[in-house]
Amino acid sequence: MKSFLRKTGFLLTALLVVLLISAIVMYFRDTDGPQISLASESGLVSARPISIEIGDEGSALKNLQVVVQQGDLRKVLLAKEYEPEVQSSRETVTLKGVGLKDGTIQLTVVAGDRSIYHFGAGNQSEQVFSLTFDGTPPRLNVLSRAHNINQGGSALIIYDIAEDVEKTGMRVGETFFPGYQLDSGSYACLFAFPHDMAESDFTPTLVAVDRAGNEGRGGFYYHANTRRFRHDRINISDNFLAAKMPQFEQYFPGVDSLVEIFLKVNRELRAENRRALRDYGLQTLPSPQWTESFERMARAASKAQFGEKRSYFYKGEKIDEQTHLGVDLASISQAPILAANHGRVVFADFMGIYGNCVIVDHGLGLQSLYAHLTSYNVEAGQEVRKNEQIGTSGATGMAGGDHLHLGMTLSGVPVNPVEWWDAQWLQNNITEKLK
Repeated sequence: MKSFLRKTGFLLTALLVVLLISAIVMYFRDTDGPQISLASESGLVSARPISIEIGDEGSALKNLQVVVQQGDLRKVLLAKEYEPEVQSSRETVTLKGVGLKDGTIQLTVVAGDRSIYHFGAGNQSEQVFSLTFDGTPPRLNVLSRAHNINQGGSALIIYDIAEDVEKTGMRVGETFFPGYQLDSGSYACLFAFPHDMAESDFTPTLVAVDRAGNEGRGGFYYHANTRRFRHDRINISDNFLAAKMPQFEQYFPGVDSLVEIFLKVNRELRAENRRALRDYGLQTLPSPQWTESFERMARAASKAQFGEKRSYFYKGEKIDEQTHLGVDLASISQAPILAANHGRVVFADFMGIYGNCVIVDHGLGLQSLYAHLTSYNVEAGQEVRKNEQIGTSGATGMAGGDHLHLGMTLSGVPVNPVEWWDAQWLQNNITEKLK
């Protein structure tokens, strides 16, 4: 009996020791408070929302408080309790309407978890962030006067900004045209009146965003002229499909019908190529490379105009509609193609509907595109001079015959090349402003 009691006592003692050790382990399992981070690397903040990230993988989050203080001003921006098992959260607070002045502020973030440490009270983390509040938007001063622009055309605005900024340029609908700082310190922005935008929707807005995220706007006068574009009918023959579509089969595996391939090329690949032009349009030099008007292909007939609406018919049935966003020029077969002006090549390769093509950057987001080439003799990164040969005309891509498709873009947005050939237009609207 004594032996039994002795063994039972030993087992109970051992069990109590194990329970005690387990309790100690559980008690000390999580002694660290939640992790806190602030999404403001520069230390500059404004009235725009501030993101705060907190996390506790050990015991989950319990509560959060965010307080801002500046001098005698103190305000709780956020007080929140979390549901059980929430291990991480991203919260947003705003300083708008708090009454802060430009200068130093303290943002105190206190977060607690659900640990049993501290006799069930849990762990608590506190971080104080010393930040600089800037609630004043940048001031823009427009220097250029007349801003006349045609639908599908280009315009230039020159302006000053009273402080260093992260981003500036012209917002036109959903499109942003970046501005670039010149050697003089002023900014220049080339922007477009998109060919497919109604005059009532064309409301260009000059903006600048400073390092704290404040957005300032600059008012200016402009005059927009609408244009009517020609409509053309294009008949798609079986011979054209048989000659041109095989080169695009690799893009659409499993599509057997040449008509279906044509439609996919004319819609999907065309849209993809134009997105690529937008990307290349941002690979630009921050200063103008041209000093005079752009050169038109010599002794070449105009075959298609910019902004031309095209209806495509196959066996008498309308199958598609697209817009021609360049000028087609034709002279002799495999005619020499010359750079329209000084610049730097940003692309020289095959590009879908454009076939073999070269894109030359002329600075400030202005680029010229030479498409359907038989061959080209330049490469990306190479500098070219006005009237320097860069290739020969051809019928690659979606071209039905040997010609040059010349396109001009502003930050990747197609504009009418005819304006840039006109020395008087260039002087009145561009060159004089740059001076």
